[in-house]
Amino acid sequence: MTSRLTMIIPLTEKRSWMQLLKQCAIGCAAIAALTFVAYRLHFPLATAGFMYLLVVVAASLFYGIWQAIFISLVAVSCLNFFFVPPIWTFIVSDSRDWIALISFQLCALLVSRLSSRESGIARDANYQRIQMKKLYELSRGTLLFDLHHPPGSQLVQLIRRIFQANDVAIFDANTVLLNHEGTWSTEEQQIAKTTYLTDHNEDDHDTHTTQRVIRIGNKSIGAMAIRGEVDPLIANSIASLAAIAFERQRSYEKEASAENAKQAEQLRVAVLDALAHAFKTPLTAICTASSGLLEMGTLDKTESELADLINEESINLNQLCTRLLQTAKLEASSVSLRTEPVIISRLVKDVLAELSGTLKQHPIELSIEEQETPLQGDRELLTMILTQYLDNAAKYSAPDAPIDIAVRESTSELLLSVHNQGSLIQMQDRERIFERFYRSSDAKERAPGAGVGLSIVKKAAEAYHGHVWVTSAEQDGTTFFLSIPKIQMGGY
Repeated sequence: MTSRLTMIIPLTEKRSWMQLLKQCAIGCAAIAALTFVAYRLHFPLATAGFMYLLVVVAASLFYGIWQAIFISLVAVSCLNFFFVPPIWTFIVSDSRDWIALISFQLCALLVSRLSSRESGIARDANYQRIQMKKLYELSRGTLLFDLHHPPGSQLVQLIRRIFQANDVAIFDANTVLLNHEGTWSTEEQQIAKTTYLTDHNEDDHDTHTTQRVIRIGNKSIGAMAIRGEVDPLIANSIASLAAIAFERQRSYEKEASAENAKQAEQLRVAVLDALAHAFKTPLTAICTASSGLLEMGTLDKTESELADLINEESINLNQLCTRLLQTAKLEASSVSLRTEPVIISRLVKDVLAELSGTLKQHPIELSIEEQETPLQGDRELLTMILTQYLDNAAKYSAPDAPIDIAVRESTSELLLSVHNQGSLIQMQDRERIFERFYRSSDAKERAPGAGVGLSIVKKAAEAYHGHVWVTSAEQDGTTFFLSIPKIQMGGY
């Protein structure tokens, strides 16, 4: 590749010199033609000088300042030789002719400089306009990308077509894909990846290769390499547009994933609701039948134990279905809080009375700081939360271990906690135990369960705009908390 470049560069320089000589020759030919006409028609010095000045200005506009300077020198020589006495010589006898020739030369140089500068400004403006048009076309093209696929392959094709680049390569750090178009060799294709790894922009003028890191803010998400005549500032804009294309595609992926998850969650909630309702009828019949058998008193000891087991497990299963129905309602946001005056101490005592059988082996210690005014809240949801906390405390604590219930009220919130000396809940499990169907390995070994109860507690707290959490330590035991903003509760 290096030898190929060394051959191309001298050839380009040779062509530029040949073009320069050709332009100078054309200008000299124009001066010669004007000299012939002016001399044959006996034009005075001023008229001939004006005609030469027009040629010099035209050369400055179409060719460049250096060509115009050379042609102006030829024009001054012709003026001196053919129109300044004594003619046919380069001698100037009159000082006024010297002033005329010098004025012509200075005027030609000044006008050539001004016209060349204006021409350069016009060329730059036209170049910028063309580049802006290309950038606009690139930005418009990125809006038509297929967002179901990574944009790398689409970008390299679009950039190469619009900017007429020889080679384009883009490395996507998220998918670790390297897309390329052109005549890159296997080693050259890695330029984009190397640019990302080194996190460094570079412009190689020898090989006409531009390398840019693609960033979103301060984060590098990829890199690109372009081989061709691309301005460094335009390359920066291309990298920015590429970053926008990558971010747009990833935002689309996140939105699609969230929508799919939402639809899956809605389907799951509907299935749970349907199953729970379908289970309710046969479970009610089983509970009624098992209770009837026990009431009849005609069963022997073994049969009574089996009927009692059927009755107990059917009640547990019925409670699980109830929890699933409550979860479905909470997750579907179909639950409406029915606020009423609630005296917390009385609610706690009612729940303890209902769970007297479950909690009979555990001493209960109450610590309730209740204000005089009743709390405005949904009694059913508060009862469900406290019941679940107490049920967990009874299942996962040692026999005869005390259970502490504490209620603290402030002007802004209600804080309820249930403490027990149970097994340690690992740090990585303290958030996940509030997810539905999740159970830690320790919990599975200590007590049966479906992993539904705490997820209902979390959903119920969220319905109150509150939150739940747990603390656990080897020496201090485990404490479940519920925090509910009282202002929100009073607003329902």
